[in-house]
Amino acid sequence: MNTVLNNAEQKMSKTIQVLISEYAAVRAGRANPAILDKVSVDYYGVPTPVNQLSAVSVPDARTILIQPWDKSVLKDIEKAIQISDIGINPQNDGNCIRLTFPPLTEERRRQIVKDVAKLAEDAKVAVRAVRRDAIDKFKDMKKKGELTEDELKIAEKKIQDLTDKYCNEIDSIAAKKEKEIMEI
Repeated sequence: MNTVLNNAEQKMSKTIQVLISEYAAVRAGRANPAILDKVSVDYYGVPTPVNQLSAVSVPDARTILIQPWDKSVLKDIEKAIQISDIGINPQNDGNCIRLTFPPLTEERRRQIVKDVAKLAEDAKVAVRAVRRDAIDKFKDMKKKGELTEDELKIAEKKIQDLTDKYCNEIDSIAAKKEKEIMEI
């Protein structure tokens, strides 16, 4: 029973980590190098993340500076950013690429908040799926005689408590991100 609970808690914790990394990539008006995490460049036939081909820095709150170590890959990085869904036009000066983030409009903020809420709901769905799988395993264990009826009820209560804990954590992370977006 404890193994199933531990596995469920690990999966729920992993869901939180995935949500945090997805939130890091959400463009919230200020420059954040994490938005480039999903941008890959075809470098000698191998899709390579931008941050492995260049130095990525944030010189001010609204600018990301990308300085490739190999200048021949500048055009490829520029093209990869243009076809990505980050919504910023790269400015190539021959040595580096600048991404300048315009201030967010109220309408765009509301759309980002909706996206943040959807990511949070997806994370909750994932946590609930882990709960469902754990409960199914507990019921199988009861069928096989490994658990009594009372132990099954205790196990179901423990997994529900874990689910509630992680759903509340997801809510607080989402609320913090929404507040951050609306205050910019």
